[in-house]
Amino acid sequence: MSRYYYYLILINMIANIISAVPTILLHYRQEGAVSALLVGMVLGTIIVFVYTKFFNAFPGMTLPELLVKTTSKWFYYPMLFFMAIMWYIAGVSTLITYTFLLIRYLTPDIPIMLVGLTLIISIIFGCFMKTDRVLYTIEIIFLINFPIIVFIIIKAYTNESLNWDFIMEAMLHVVEMPNLNVIAACIFLSLGVVNLVIFNRFFTNKQNFGLKQIIVIAFIAGATIFTTYFIPIGFHGYTAIEELVYPWVATSDSMRMRYFLIERLVYVFLLLYLVMAFLSILIHWHVAVELFKFIFKFERMKYKGIHYGYLIIVLFFTVASLFLIVTLTEYQLFQYSKIFFNLTAVIFFAMFFVLFYVSRRMKGADNKDSEN
Repeated sequence: MSRYYYYLILINMIANIISAVPTILLHYRQEGAVSALLVGMVLGTIIVFVYTKFFNAFPGMTLPELLVKTTSKWFYYPMLFFMAIMWYIAGVSTLITYTFLLIRYLTPDIPIMLVGLTLIISIIFGCFMKTDRVLYTIEIIFLINFPIIVFIIIKAYTNESLNWDFIMEAMLHVVEMPNLNVIAACIFLSLGVVNLVIFNRFFTNKQNFGLKQIIVIAFIAGATIFTTYFIPIGFHGYTAIEELVYPWVATSDSMRMRYFLIERLVYVFLLLYLVMAFLSILIHWHVAVELFKFIFKFERMKYKGIHYGYLIIVLFFTVASLFLIVTLTEYQLFQYSKIFFNLTAVIFFAMFFVLFYVSRRMKGADNKDSEN
């Protein structure tokens, strides 16, 4: 598979290490979280496999293009609109989380609306770039930051403050019934593959996707889920972890780099994951913008040569995001994130039927063309 394919999956996993996902996992640690991690990893790998196999069968084609060829307008317009809204929400939830983090840890004296507006402006116009340029931007930023991410993870696993007895205590709860909220949160980590609904236009050649690639993805998913859940417990204890709003921020603050320019790793961690959040939001909102462009045909909305359709989407994203940033609290964001993760898990599994139908229709059309 192309390296850009792995970027889409990895960025979604890494960016959500500090979002609502670890909070949900640790909140239900005594209610079947450990067994749910295993179930979520398996189900997430299944989603990656199904979506990858589907889009790999139609190189260079986006989901809107496939739906136009195989379904009616009354079906694909509402479906794509709903997907665009969902992917906007996926991006804005990350935006709100990192706005709260900046206010709490780095910029407490700056108004929250100004912080949010700064982040939105730095992202929103990048969403209108061509898909290939978005991927090139992602690659440059990701490759610069990924070695530091690996260093932080290695630092966590080798830190003297990491108590493996706490981790073993948490593992003892594996016999409990899996928690559905935790399963949905784990599945969300693997939903970076769904970005192929638009980014598949970049992959114009059929990719090699077999058992080797599946094993690699399953290993990455398992390692990410294990690290996200067990490392904070290993640092803070199975009971004390309940008191932390952002477990991974507290965990990074438990590590020191004695001979580095910045001793407290938390500042490096926050800036690093701010960059990863930027990439995650850029990907989600690019998909949302492209879906909205397909539905509303923004290029046709002109007044005296000015494409005001694009201005509408910029204003919508900006105003709606600022409203949510100012309105929501951290607790409300946690509750709504649970609902959103559960909804995405159900919807993207239900989409298997749509993908199967589209695949059958496309193969039938190809067979007719070959006969003619």
